[in-house]
Amino acid sequence: QVEPMESGGGSVEAGGSLRLSCAASDYTYGVYCLAWFRQVAGNRREGIATIDINGVTTYADSVKGRFTISKDNEGGYLYLQMDNLKPEDTGIYYCAAPITFERCTYTAAPTFEHRGQGTQVTVSS
Repeated sequence: QVEPMESGGGSVEAGGSLRLSCAASDYTYGVYCLAWFRQVAGNRREGIATIDINGVTTYADSVKGRFTISKDNEGGYLYLQMDNLKPEDTGIYYCAAPITFERCTYTAAPTFEHRGQGTQVTVSS
């Protein structure tokens, strides 16, 4: 049985919190850059956040101040703490990594490689 890469999603009311996790040690360029993006209605992908090898982070304006990306270098895990969730945060969340040395920014995240099935986040009003 293959373990899911992403976990921690669920259904919450607006204002609630969730913490997503991702087993990210297999990504070739994961040491350089890791990211979260989400797929929303209409199969549209939105970059959420990135964290680079130095711990520098970038966030989409829509989540800045509410979401926090972090990583556990020893365990090879990536996290996304999501607070004050809104209905528009609903979607399938994926962790991802670039396949080349490209910019580690949330705008590039939707083009990164993802290997997992994602985890569903549903926020009700």
